[in-house]
Amino acid sequence: MAESESQKSGVFAALMRLLRTIAAILKNRLELFQVEWQEERWRLFEALLLTGLVLILALMTLMVATVTIVIICVRNNQIGAVILLGFLYLAGAVGCGWRLRNRLRGWVPFAATLAELKKDKACLDNKR
Repeated sequence: MAESESQKSGVFAALMRLLRTIAAILKNRLELFQVEWQEERWRLFEALLLTGLVLILALMTLMVATVTIVIICVRNNQIGAVILLGFLYLAGAVGCGWRLRNRLRGWVPFAATLAELKKDKACLDNKR
């Protein structure tokens, strides 16, 4: 009788250790997810900000091009400054667009969380 009680308490202790380990793993994964969620929010904000800048600078480029055409028709003296501004706006729009494209190309949301979950799955598959 004493043996069966000690076996039950041993099994119970092992089960409790297993549950504590699972809880610790879940807590760790949730903390990682929370950190990545904050990072993804920042990346989304940055992407939206860069998109807005691209649109604004592209619009300014079109406005300068329009003003340039009007000035060419009226005066030939002021064209250098307007063309320079147009190229500066265009360069800004192209630079922001390039950066936005590069950011979105390599964007894998929650990559670390997914990698850890894959490691967990592989570890569990190897133990079978």
